[in-house]
Amino acid sequence: MKTLKNKKGMGTVEIVIIIAVLVGLALLFRDGIMSYGRNVMQFCFDSSKVINAFGQ
Repeated sequence: MKTLKNKKGMGTVEIVIIIAVLVGLALLFRDGIMSYGRNVMQFCFDSSKVINAFGQ
């Protein structure tokens, strides 16, 4: 009996499953991701916080 071996790397189905899982996680943690993004943007565009963080 021959064993089937895929030597071509990842197939389309595996990539679609990975993308679906990533999208599902993004939707599940949407509020946390948005909050984190807002905090990062607020920190980056507030000059006084950046200067204080790097110790001038």
